[in-house]
Amino acid sequence: MFQVRFHGRGGQGVVTAAELLSLAAFLEGEHAQAFPSFGSERTGAPVVSFCRIDERPIRNREPVLEPDAVVVQDVTLVGQIDVLAGLGSTGYLLVNTSRPVAGLALGDLAGHHPERLRSVPATELALEHVGRPVPNAVLLGGLAALTGIVGLDALSAAITERFPAPLAKANVAAATAAFALVAGNDDKEPANAATA
Repeated sequence: MFQVRFHGRGGQGVVTAAELLSLAAFLEGEHAQAFPSFGSERTGAPVVSFCRIDERPIRNREPVLEPDAVVVQDVTLVGQIDVLAGLGSTGYLLVNTSRPVAGLALGDLAGHHPERLRSVPATELALEHVGRPVPNAVLLGGLAALTGIVGLDALSAAITERFPAPLAKANVAAATAAFALVAGNDDKEPANAATA
């Protein structure tokens, strides 16, 4: 089972990100579940959502305490909450920022695999492609490239199914740009965790 925890703030599409990832996995023939956890339903409040993907039916409904991947949609949460809680040294970390992960106040990352720790300027890419600062689809494109847990085609299909045509097309373009950036297939220098 592959487990993902999303951290962000209300209004950033944190819940939608988990739902889109689970839909993409489902479209690839996997079992998946997505659900949120939040204290208040107001814009700007911290929100956590979870996604589990497995080839077998998933019976566990508990919050993800030991994620295989963590996605941080709002870098201002770093230092306010322990976004790395439960993430093992082989886990993946994707942070919405143009700064390198090594430059963030995340604590000791010495035991972690640096190639699995990435940053993506998701808000900037969302503004460029979608016209709004909602980084969820962008980060899912980056997560797909970083982990390989879902393919870009399935992710694009999930986005297309979830959003109306013009918005879906813009979000697919943003996710594709992030995928290319993380995969190293873009003209821009990818945001490497260790050195960028």
